[in-house]
Order: sequence, then structure tokens, then C-alpha cells
Amino acid sequence: MRYDVAILGAGPAGIAAAFSLARGGKKVAVVENRQAGGTCLNRGCIPTKMLLGGIAPLELVLALKKQKVLSGEVGVDFKALRTRMDRFVKGSSQMVEKNLVALGVDFIRGTASLESPGVVAVSCEDGAKSLEAEDIILACGSRNAAFPGMEPDGDCVLNSTSLLAIETIPSSLLVIGAGAIGLEMGHFFAAMGSKVTIVEGAAHIAPLEDADIADELRKTLKKRGIACVEGVFAKSLVTKDGQAELTMADGTVFTASKALVAVGRKPNTENLGCEKAGISLDRRGYVEVDDHLRAAPHIYAVGDVNGQVLLAHAAEHQARYVSGLILGTMDTPYSSGPVPSCYYGLEIMRVGSTAAQLLAQGRDKVSVSKAPLTLNAIAQSHSLAQGFVKAVWDGEELAGMAAIGHDVSHLVTQAQMLVREKRNAHNVHEIMFAHPTLDEILVNALVAERVKVQA
Repeated sequence: MRYDVAILGAGPAGIAAAFSLARGGKKVAVVENRQAGGTCLNRGCIPTKMLLGGIAPLELVLALKKQKVLSGEVGVDFKALRTRMDRFVKGSSQMVEKNLVALGVDFIRGTASLESPGVVAVSCEDGAKSLEAEDIILACGSRNAAFPGMEPDGDCVLNSTSLLAIETIPSSLLVIGAGAIGLEMGHFFAAMGSKVTIVEGAAHIAPLEDADIADELRKTLKKRGIACVEGVFAKSLVTKDGQAELTMADGTVFTASKALVAVGRKPNTENLGCEKAGISLDRRGYVEVDDHLRAAPHIYAVGDVNGQVLLAHAAEHQARYVSGLILGTMDTPYSSGPVPSCYYGLEIMRVGSTAAQLLAQGRDKVSVSKAPLTLNAIAQSHSLAQGFVKAVWDGEELAGMAAIGHDVSHLVTQAQMLVREKRNAHNVHEIMFAHPTLDEILVNALVAERVKVQA
């Protein structure tokens, strides 16, 4: 079978590319060995947000009960919440596949590998297929990683996929890794009654964020009964006597009913046949690309598989860019601009650089301006005004923005625009922010007094 474009993987990147190219008149095949939607829809972003969305009202109710505005008891039916999550995920995946087929995309269920620069071999349940394509897009994604001696065993030591499938709330949970996955899952299970301990080998939790964000997060986690162990590496994690047993490098031992290994991702490039198509992999196994996201002539790699930014929206952005190259509507080198990211539970958002990143680059005029959420009427109206928004400055240039607190993820796109347009205290007033809104706190952060940050 011959196609204009063969796309390997139906996650956010593969789906975005397929829609763009099919609408542009290309004959497209998508090869996927699991459900359409990839990790994000089926095992990551969406199911975790369905769980967190189910407990989100509890935070508001508890805050208002403290203010003696509300009274009474409320709880969450975990079985009903899981059923809702499963139905939504399954229905969304089916809808994605249905919409692709409606556009004329051939959705092929099977495992793909490269046979040569323009040929893809597909192993299907009903036999082998060979696809020829003018262009190939690798959108194979990534999967859970684990350190030696800490591999999930499906018993008491779990990864995020198996933890999402759990049917009962564990009495206690160890979380190894305090990135987005670990923090979000830890937050959910603590709210559901588990005794949660989060272990992070880096100097502080949320290691990709500045220390002041981590400090604010730690305070909130402590109030919610979540313990944090930071700056000590885990040595081994096993199931022993019906429990998860974690041994730290300093000899400390923790036990819990279950443990979640959330220590990052690794690319799905094994058995992909990259060597047959002249594609190079870096030392971690990610596909190496040029400044047009090209891995080899007429072969592109987008999303997690190229290792640039492991976020679904970054994958979609790259996919739309590559689609533009193939359709002839784009020819400039790829630029992501300031990349937005969010954590959920106690929400964190960031766009652009952190102060720590700028200092590590040798920048000597780094400063920060902050505004506490207590200044904001909307945050106060919800009785959830803990946290702050901050702007990170490289000299007089706005290099990044970050925030922690209730609902701050809603600020991330506006913050991205402010950073991209390099707004500052002098020109931010060209934009009219509605009142009363949470958005106004962004202006407060931009015009606040700047404090120089030392290395």
C-alpha cells in the first residue's frame, strides 16, 4: 500500500499530524498498536485529571467549611469515579479513531518498524503489511522508566499505568519521584485517605521548578498530611511480605501498602528499525533531529520520541509544524517559543525560564517580582488564596512566569503570551485585564518590586 505520509503512533503528535495532513489533501496512514490517543489520553494526562477533577470540589468545600460558610459532610465514591474515568477515556479514544477514518485516514492496528527510508513494515493480528510513503513521521511516544532495582512488579510496586487501574484505595502509598506524575497521584490518593510519602532524590520536590515554588508546595503538602523526603536517593524497591519496601541510600527503610515509581520516561525506539533508515539515536535512545525536526531525508520525529519536550501540547505543536513542512506552507526552522507547563492537584504553572536556569546559563542580572494570591479577589472569594505568581527577569527582559495556588493553571496561556511578547511593567497596561478575574494577578506580578537573585 502506498501513501503520501505514514505516521507511526496515534498519540497527540500523530493525531495532530494526521488531521492536518488529511485536511491538506494528503493520503495518510496511521499505525498504532494500542488505543488511539496515546499515553496522554489513555494512561496519563486525561485519566489523572478525571481523578483530580473528582476530588477538586472537596478542596473548595473544606476551605469554605473552615470559614464556617458550609457545613455537613461530603465524600467521593472511588468506584463511581473510576467508572466515569474509564468511560470517558474509552469514548474519547474511539471518537478520535472514528474522526480520523471519517477524514479518509487509514487507521492500521499493528506494530510498525522501518524497513528502509521509505518503507514501513507493520505486524498485525491478521498478518504482515508493507507501507510505502513519500514522507514518514515518527510519533511513537514514550513510556514509564524505572531505575535498576526499582522495577514495577505489578504486585505492590506499580507504575502510573497500573496505579490508575487500581480498584481500592491503599492505606498507604510511597511515591518515588516528585515530578508531575508523582505529585498529582500523591495528591489524589492522600485526598482519598492514603497515608502518602513522596521521595525525591533531587534537592527539592518539583525539581524542574525554582526553590520558592517547591517551598510553597511543601508547606501545602504538609498541611494535607503528605510527607516529603528530599535530597536522598532511593536504592531499592521491592515487594516484601505483602508490602512495598523502599530502602534509601542512607539506609532508611520505608514500607507501604503500595508504591508508585514515577521517575521519568523513556522513548519507544527499541525495535523501530532506525538503523535501517539512517536515523541516529542519542545515548538515552531518543531520535536525533535537525532544526526542522528531520531525522533523515523525508523522515521526521515529533513529540516525546525526539526528547525535546515531553509534553502533549509540545508534541501537537511539533506535529503541526512538520505537517506544514510536508504541505509546503512552512519552511523556517522549528521554534517552540516559551513552552507552557502545568502541575495539577495544588496547581503549578510555568512558562519560559526559571531563575535557576538563567543563573546556570551565567546570566548576571536575574531578578524576580512576585504577587501573592491574597491580592486577588477571586482567589479570596474561594477562600483559597494561598500561593503566589512571579515574573522572572533577565535584565529588563521578561524571561518566564510561574505560579502556585488554586486554579493557577488557568493563567498559563496568558502568561505565555506575556512572555512571548516580552511585556513588562511599562507596557502591560496596553492590555486590559477584566475585573474581577484571577488573570489580574499576572499584572500584579509584573509591576511588583524586583528582587535580584544571586547564584
